Amino acid sequence: MALITLRRNLCHLAGFRKHGALAALKSHPVNRVHKVGKKCPSLCFPSLPPEPFGVGIHRAWCKKSHSQDGNALDPLGEPVLSQACDWHGPEQNPKSLDEQMLYGRLKDFASSEEVLHFLSTLPMLPDTVAAGALQRIWEVEKKDGDQKLPKEILENGAFQALCLRFEQNSSGLSDAALVTALQALSLLNVDPQSSLLRNLVAESRHRVQRGGLEVHRLCILGESLIRLQGPGCETLELILCQLQGEELETFALDDIVALYRILQACSETADQHQPFLNKMNNFSLSVVSSLSPTLMSQMLTALVALDQTQALPLVIKLGKYAVRHIPRFTHEELAKVLEAFIYFGHNDRFFTAALEQHVASLCLTLDPEVVSRAMEYCSRKRILSKPILDAVAETLEGHSEKFSLHQVSELIEPFGKLNYLPPNASALFRKLENLLLKHFDSFPPKTLLKILHSCSLIECHPVNFMAKIFSPHFLQKLQGEESYVDRLSLAQLTQLFLTSVLECPFYKGRKLLPKYQVRSFLTPCRSLETPVDFQLYKLVRIGLIDLLGARMYFASKVLTPYCYTIDVEIKLDEEGLVLPFTIDEDVHKRLALCIDDPKRFSLNSKHLLGKEAIKHRHLRLLGYQVVQIPYYEVEMLKSRVELVEYLQRKLFPHNVGVRW
Repeated sequence: MALITLRRNLCHLAGFRKHGALAALKSHPVNRVHKVGKKCPSLCFPSLPPEPFGVGIHRAWCKKSHSQDGNALDPLGEPVLSQACDWHGPEQNPKSLDEQMLYGRLKDFASSEEVLHFLSTLPMLPDTVAAGALQRIWEVEKKDGDQKLPKEILENGAFQALCLRFEQNSSGLSDAALVTALQALSLLNVDPQSSLLRNLVAESRHRVQRGGLEVHRLCILGESLIRLQGPGCETLELILCQLQGEELETFALDDIVALYRILQACSETADQHQPFLNKMNNFSLSVVSSLSPTLMSQMLTALVALDQTQALPLVIKLGKYAVRHIPRFTHEELAKVLEAFIYFGHNDRFFTAALEQHVASLCLTLDPEVVSRAMEYCSRKRILSKPILDAVAETLEGHSEKFSLHQVSELIEPFGKLNYLPPNASALFRKLENLLLKHFDSFPPKTLLKILHSCSLIECHPVNFMAKIFSPHFLQKLQGEESYVDRLSLAQLTQLFLTSVLECPFYKGRKLLPKYQVRSFLTPCRSLETPVDFQLYKLVRIGLIDLLGARMYFASKVLTPYCYTIDVEIKLDEEGLVLPFTIDEDVHKRLALCIDDPKRFSLNSKHLLGKEAIKHRHLRLLGYQVVQIPYYEVEMLKSRVELVEYLQRKLFPHNVGVRW
């Protein structure tokens, strides 16, 4: 962060001496000045007494007066302006300046140099315009992608005089000028310990304690103090107290969102302000429709930082109105919106449709972070969005260099999770293989393992990498500084090893050592297997008891020797007779019932997730007869009799009756 230290005797700097910052000296040369107290050879724009904001400011230049030698100069040969000038003397009464016109002119300038040159041409400079100039300097420097001020601006005499003016006349500034100047200087990364900012901060504290600042200025001041002094600033607490005492109905939209940002910065103490946050969340419901894309993104970001999970009605309404703004969000704003929806677990079909259209049409030009968040949104919510997945696949195939290694992982994993192969799958995975070969040692071990495991879910088996990931060297890297390898990584390694045995019989490379193999794929995060839904299981159990005659003829939640947990297992002998589940002898066939609830499918579809698809494949290869009992078929049954008939057709499609 650039730190700017502004000296008090700025006039001694070469740039200041050379350029003569004050246009006043150009337009109205001062030939003589008298000494008042001790000499202060500083040059600045003339100060003005406090005036109401928005009122035209009339100022007069210093009276000419004679020093003892008749033409006193400072040591650098420049005329000196007296600090005791009568700016409102009757002898000088120039034409009133239109502040709004001057303020508007600042917006026309595209560089800091243009702003400062414009100031040097003015015969007089209202405080609000001077503060606006600092604000415009920040705006143009921000556009260049760096808030660090160039050296030529720091050494510009007009800029130094502008800063000196605020330093020496902080108590005489209007509220608007004080707040705007402090905001601009904080954004320009001026050293908080400089005398300039110390004076402005002290004056701001005084005015907050005195009371009477408008809501908008309190909000701007609060954010500025956070940048300068952090969220622990005492004045900030006073500002929050004053804002909480105001009626939210009187707040402008910008101020509502600014208040969210202030509380976001104070997230560690958010519990203290939760009652007020609840009030804000309820009120914000009434203004969502009027929010701009920027304000909407900032509000969602604050809700995430403040963990406002109880504000789901507000999140849902923001999602509803975010649809219309998708084409107008900046890349950063859209990424934040997606991040918020992921955090709150929210999805909206209209938002998803608009996102599909946006990503599919602009994927090649979208920021990589936006593409990553869009894929994460689809993955987390189990949204099988073929337009988004296809567009990302094409982008990754043709422009993989624009994505970081971590982002490559974020883009590949959803294909495995959602069990989807894009049309260009062959070219995509050849590209991925080349990328992995080239950067194998650069990938973090866990990231690499996630990519390879995701590929195996959709039958794109990483045979060329299995020997490497089963090696002691890779396993040591995977463990890192911990005393053990985490459970999820071990489960992924075990499933990859099982895949190499069952689906890649031609693989003859290194095997995974038994000590790195897990006994069950059921992990706390449910990444490899989804537990059976209890309500759906109860319904199927009732039908099975009616069909088979007793509970003893089927087992539930059976952990196989191959790490998978079967929802219901039924054993048959060679003649097709159903055996009690306690008998292990004379078992000719095993039926594995997969009672698949909605969580095992992509959202609102009949498309199994990758982890369920690989489970079905592996169970079949292990000799089980897999019988799928999907929720959408069970929901169609209207009676217990229909349920029994349905189960009979599923379990014994070739038998008229059942024998046991």
